[in-house]
Amino acid sequence: MNLFPIVLSLFALLFPLTASAVQGLDAVTISSAADGSQTYTLSIQILLFMTALSLLPGALLLTTSFARIVIVLAILRQALGTQNTPSNQILIGLALFLTLFIMMPVFQESYTVGIEPYLQEKAPMNQALEQAVDPLREFMLAQTRESDLALFARIGQFDEFQSGEQVPLSVLLPAFATSELKTGFQIGFLIFIPFLIIDLVVASVLMSMGMMMLSPMIISLPFKIMLFVLIDGWALVFGSLASSFQVL
Repeated sequence: MNLFPIVLSLFALLFPLTASAVQGLDAVTISSAADGSQTYTLSIQILLFMTALSLLPGALLLTTSFARIVIVLAILRQALGTQNTPSNQILIGLALFLTLFIMMPVFQESYTVGIEPYLQEKAPMNQALEQAVDPLREFMLAQTRESDLALFARIGQFDEFQSGEQVPLSVLLPAFATSELKTGFQIGFLIFIPFLIIDLVVASVLMSMGMMMLSPMIISLPFKIMLFVLIDGWALVFGSLASSFQVL
């Protein structure tokens, strides 16, 4: 399956009502004047579509599992003390691939129930967009804390929601982003603790030996890398991250 359904699904999430007014997008409109001259006008729908494409990186960050994953990987690198290894490009690439792995069932369902019927002309665009958003909404609701939903509902002066279908995207999106930040830092804290203990032990040993001028990081770094490799740390981290997104 290519990335075209994913792009359409994210576009549907961000702009569920923008494209519902028309069935197709006319790229250029040609107007003929009385003197025979012609004027070429770019369709406003195309402008809106290009604007939506420019917002796709933000949608990827805040409506998928990407934010939690990249936060955990960044904290893991800090805990290891390896400075810029792995580099930012590698961390982002790993987060993207793991995000695609986690989100592919959601994108597949969104494409099947929403985008595919529209491409086959079995459903109008507004109905197809609403159906395409539903799997993403279910995913975000499953990962969002009720306290965060209640917070933004109170700020937005919404009444109490009886079901997930009643939660508008204007409330769900910031609540989901807040929950992902909390969860990412919680997982990062648990990962940081073992490496912090190694740093404390090494620092204590060096102090007891009177080697106060020697940086504990120089001594603890090989031990932390050895520990991480011996326990197959990357597999444990990736497996735990993927498991943390199981819909309860």
